[in-house]
Amino acid sequence: MGTPQKLHLAVTSFWVVALFVFHFLVIVSGFEPDFLYPLENVTVAQGRDATFTCVVNNLGGYRVAWIKADTKAILAIHEHVITNNARLSVTHNDYNTWTLSIRSVKREDRGQYMCQVNTDPMKMQTAYLEVVIPPDIIYEETSGDMMVPEGGSAKLICKARGYPKPRIVWRREDGGEIIARMGPSGKSRLTSVEGEMLTLTKVTRSEMGAYLCIAANGVPPSVSKRMMLHVHFHPLIQVPNQLVGAPAHTDVTLQCHVEASPKAINYWTRENGEMIISNDKYFMTEINNSYYSVQMRLVIRRFHKSDLGGYKCISKNSIGDAEGNIRLYEMEIQDQTETDEESTPEENTEEKSSNNRLYNGFQGSLTETDDNKVTSDIGASSSKGALSIRASYFLWSVHLLLMLLF
Repeated sequence: MGTPQKLHLAVTSFWVVALFVFHFLVIVSGFEPDFLYPLENVTVAQGRDATFTCVVNNLGGYRVAWIKADTKAILAIHEHVITNNARLSVTHNDYNTWTLSIRSVKREDRGQYMCQVNTDPMKMQTAYLEVVIPPDIIYEETSGDMMVPEGGSAKLICKARGYPKPRIVWRREDGGEIIARMGPSGKSRLTSVEGEMLTLTKVTRSEMGAYLCIAANGVPPSVSKRMMLHVHFHPLIQVPNQLVGAPAHTDVTLQCHVEASPKAINYWTRENGEMIISNDKYFMTEINNSYYSVQMRLVIRRFHKSDLGGYKCISKNSIGDAEGNIRLYEMEIQDQTETDEESTPEENTEEKSSNNRLYNGFQGSLTETDDNKVTSDIGASSSKGALSIRASYFLWSVHLLLMLLF
């Protein structure tokens, strides 16, 4: 035997003895591998990444293996992946932590995973990987927009997939109430209804609109589908004011409220059937109040006697037609003379008295009675002045006589 072969044999023998001694010391000393933390369950949405972490102390010369417990498939040993799955990887932090990573998790990845140490007896710990799937509407099994005659029935169906199984809730898009009729007289109004099927009976026009099917299972995001329920009925016209008056040379507005579904053609005519079109004389508008309600307006500019008479608002759809009638008359404005004549005598007397007081106070010409009164007042003032002059003259004379005597 040559020297190289002897050297190799010696090295090999050394490692065998060393390993034997190491195992003997481990058994004697009691330093066997143990798990520092339990392996934790993982829940992840489909398409995301999942990670299991296994912390082993005193591993020594033992090996850590990852096994899928339900299939008994060995996934990895130490730092080497065994299974033919490119989405799996194993990492070691060169101390005591071993990590199994699964990228872009699929539904078939769910199950029990085991971190195992090849001691005798074997040591292991397990954890469960739960793969959840967000809800998704199954469009081929779900209703679309629907048409039903007023008084008929409608069944809306909504199917969804996902894990856990999605919960289906129905709501109206406008926040209105869903009317559930139970039996001949029972009826309840609900803001939401749960279940894959929404049944509406004896449908009325107020139930027309958009309904939302909302699927949720606690895994975001929730999803929904919008379904439009059309309720068909013949037109109905309501006229707020059938008799309208206006002064000449003013603008006057005529109105009709129309309810119809499907959408109707609405127009105005004179009572002789002549259709009215928009021009400088006529201005027509329509205001949508809901899916089926419209307000028709006709503005007649510079109202003239030739505009007097009847007008018709007409609505037609594929089911039927309806019309409303309005009569237009001239409203006369009374002048001031007519107003004065219609006033009561007491009102006239008070008004004249007030006017006279105002008139006399600021600019009045005197009446005959007033002239006499003023004349007498002036005469009285003149006589009083004469008496005063005479008395003063008498006293002065007496005073002068007394001075001469003394």
